[in-house]
Amino acid sequence: MSPSTTRLRELLAGEGPLLLPGAPNALTARGIEETGYQAAYVSGAGVTNTYLGMPDLGLLSLSELVDHVSAMADAVSIPLVVDADTGFGNALNVQRTVRKLERAGAAAIQIEDQVSPKKCGHFTGTEVVSRDEMVGKVRAAVDARDDADLVIIARSDARSTEGIEAACERAASYRDAGADMLFVEAPRSIEEMRYVTRQVPGLHLANMVEGGLTPLVPLETLNELGFAVALYANDTLRGAVTGMRNVLEHLSKHGDTRDAGDLMISWEERQTLVRKPAFDALGNRYAADSDGTQR
Repeated sequence: MSPSTTRLRELLAGEGPLLLPGAPNALTARGIEETGYQAAYVSGAGVTNTYLGMPDLGLLSLSELVDHVSAMADAVSIPLVVDADTGFGNALNVQRTVRKLERAGAAAIQIEDQVSPKKCGHFTGTEVVSRDEMVGKVRAAVDARDDADLVIIARSDARSTEGIEAACERAASYRDAGADMLFVEAPRSIEEMRYVTRQVPGLHLANMVEGGLTPLVPLETLNELGFAVALYANDTLRGAVTGMRNVLEHLSKHGDTRDAGDLMISWEERQTLVRKPAFDALGNRYAADSDGTQR
């Protein structure tokens, strides 16, 4: 099997946008792969929400993110696109971030031009660093990768502070600095989305956020607009919270879950999802017989 970086490059070269769901943890990544998706997005917001129980305000550390990516890469075979926020510091920090995430199993790494600590791009009050500083970060990321197929994604949040034209100018600069994919965050209309892809040639990612600033449009429309990736970063997380609340409400109301089977996956489905039969087979393969000999 080819490396995940190469497989991601092949997916991005295919027809139509790559549908990219987000995973805040390894179990969700397993579900994404089991459902048949070809790649998963490691959402910084999702990891922060699930691991820390905190909002997306730049609170996650590099070591915490690396641990999560390593666990996900061990759990699935599909490529992982990793949200590295601002790169955890200046250009030198970005190099260290890229090296550690690449070794952990990332197939793509996304960095953005917000100041640190960053905020969700659909929150108010976002601020960006200078274009030159971000260009340096992109160059540092490109130089740091060992695998030339590792995809570097450059995100700009300048739409909220400088306008769509300035955001596109930044995106073009990041592309010229070596970024493989561009992510102009939070365009406010379909017209602005079209402006992005026409103004700046290259691969583009569209972030579809329910309740966010960008209009939600079908995959076919994103294809017509010229986007290579349709990102749904935290829909799996939000769906999981709904399921969790439904089970908790049922348990609180009835005192048991005997009639809550339709609210949960079955015991067997759960064990299959986490690959228990495969681990059982490995345990039997390496177990010793009663006389101490290896099977």
